[in-house]
Amino acid sequence: MVIRSYLVKRLRQKTFRPVLAVRGLHQSAVKVLNHPAPEETVTASFGKFISELKPQHLSSLVLHRSKRMVLDSIGVGLIGSTTDVFELALQHCQHMYAPDDISCVYGRRGTRLSPTLAAFVNGVATHSMDFDDTWHPATHPSGAVLPAVLALSDMMPANSKPSGLDFLLAFNVGIEIQGRLMRFSNEAHNIPKRFHPPSVVGTMGSAAACASLLSLDPSQCSHALAIAASLSGAPMANAATQSKPLHIGNASRLGLEAALLASRGLEASALVLDAVPGVAGFSAFYEDYVPQPLESPNNDGHMFLLEEQDMGFKRFPAHLGMHWVADAAASVHKLLVGFGPGTVFPEQVQDILLRVPKSKYINRPFPDSEHEARHSFQFNACSALLDGEVTVESFTPAAISRRDLHALLSRVRIEHPHDNPANFNRMYGEVQVTLVGGDILKGRCDTFYGHWRNPLTDESLRKKFRNNAGSVLPSGKVERLIDLVEELDRLGDCRALLSQLQ
Repeated sequence: MVIRSYLVKRLRQKTFRPVLAVRGLHQSAVKVLNHPAPEETVTASFGKFISELKPQHLSSLVLHRSKRMVLDSIGVGLIGSTTDVFELALQHCQHMYAPDDISCVYGRRGTRLSPTLAAFVNGVATHSMDFDDTWHPATHPSGAVLPAVLALSDMMPANSKPSGLDFLLAFNVGIEIQGRLMRFSNEAHNIPKRFHPPSVVGTMGSAAACASLLSLDPSQCSHALAIAASLSGAPMANAATQSKPLHIGNASRLGLEAALLASRGLEASALVLDAVPGVAGFSAFYEDYVPQPLESPNNDGHMFLLEEQDMGFKRFPAHLGMHWVADAAASVHKLLVGFGPGTVFPEQVQDILLRVPKSKYINRPFPDSEHEARHSFQFNACSALLDGEVTVESFTPAAISRRDLHALLSRVRIEHPHDNPANFNRMYGEVQVTLVGGDILKGRCDTFYGHWRNPLTDESLRKKFRNNAGSVLPSGKVERLIDLVEELDRLGDCRALLSQLQ
């Protein structure tokens, strides 16, 4: 210990190179000795932040916005429990694992699984239709966090269930950690190319939220994040397939597992969030990763990212990029049929030009499945052009196979203007339709209704929730859920919320 202290002191002097040459110390040892003390690291600052954030740090604006996120996420999870991919995931868990009968499953009365498996299947439900919320930089924050917090709350003894305020605190910790991590990279600001962001930052956010709910100490919180980093990542090749919802399910499940492992004393890298030369921590995911320590909250509170930027909520179940072209095409539909009811006939249309960002995985000229259709500029533009809007029903097999729709799809061309980047904060969608007679009609959308710059009103959000949750639950439970989420910060414990999800 004396020798190490001496070396550290000498290495910090300007003349450290000659000393190293004399001692014959390998360069790898220099890196180790030059590492900051654990309490000075970025990783440690995140652990301390998670541990020290308290309910009183949640402003009224953060509470309001996060309750909207909780309500919307429960709704899309409930309607997602009607999908084939959810059913496959649930059957797998029920068949392969003996359930512990602890944590509830969205929309399945009497069905319970172990906490981690419940987090998994509910996460799959949330993203099974790509209907969940989206933020900037690009990720789906709620779907990875809420199922884990619900499952962990179910796991806790009846006499020590978290209060509604503690529940919201844990949820917001998970959202905040995701946002902070993504802001350390310029690459993260763009529509992803290599891996699906929720499978990385979502896992970290889930771990952070569960560490908060478990009241882990700063060191355990840091280890939970580091463990989660080893459980993260999914390639974009599985976008637009039945496997993409697994990304959210795994993020929720594995984040919960990371926090539970940390609570038992499992340790991991103390530098996973730091940018250390030669050490691939979180920089393995983002090559331009430049982290900064996260300041601990003080008596004056903490400025959450959710206060600076609202959340994006989708009006229909498809990749976020689809909402720009759908709104642009809907405006052209109105020009074609007037403002009353009417139908667009493919025989009217000679050519359809879409001006959209360049992003390979959402450029799908003739989608074969609902999952491909949800990730197709062409499909969503033509559906809106034909029907005047895109809805849940637009992705049914009957709607996808329509002859008129395929006729329009065959007329679509795509351009990628230089001023239209693959960035959800800066992109636009433009639809230009050339009619058989030569007339040209144009529609453009710079900010769709539901974007964080133009968020859904509370009334619109509740309408979306009623439609989604009402596909599974009776109307009485639907209305009760709306009331419970609205008063969540005033509930003594969250049992009432948990009881309404099936």
